[in-house]
Amino acid sequence: MGFALEQARVAAAIDEVPVGACVVSAEGELLAAASNRTITDNDPTAHAEVLAIRAAAKRLGNYRLTGTTLYTTIEPCAMCAGTLVNARIRRLVFGAPDERYGAVVTHFGLCDSPLLNHRLEITAGVLLEECRSLMKEFFRKKRLST
Repeated sequence: MGFALEQARVAAAIDEVPVGACVVSAEGELLAAASNRTITDNDPTAHAEVLAIRAAAKRLGNYRLTGTTLYTTIEPCAMCAGTLVNARIRRLVFGAPDERYGAVVTHFGLCDSPLLNHRLEITAGVLLEECRSLMKEFFRKKRLST
């Protein structure tokens, strides 16, 4: 989760929503890490989770990332949760829930739905306060600057 938090700080430094993610192999090797870049890239799909998954898949030469774990600072949205399922990520570890857009435990249950052909092991609340405070501070500053 430390790498994901570093990436979230990178996002905040470039005025992106501070979300960071990384993909780790079953052996514990860091395969990829990314931060949100939707504004920087003018790309609504450039969420940290999607970018980390793309980079890990490219590195491994396979779109299926079986056996891997994705760490992310915030509960994934519907797009990212769907990407996790399609990539066959084994395990998801996230920091803070996302009351508005979270699609893993807060809404929808996409990562462990019996309706889908793949289910992930889910661990929530890792470094919760640190992840939550990054988001709160970012949006507090945004409100003050407008």
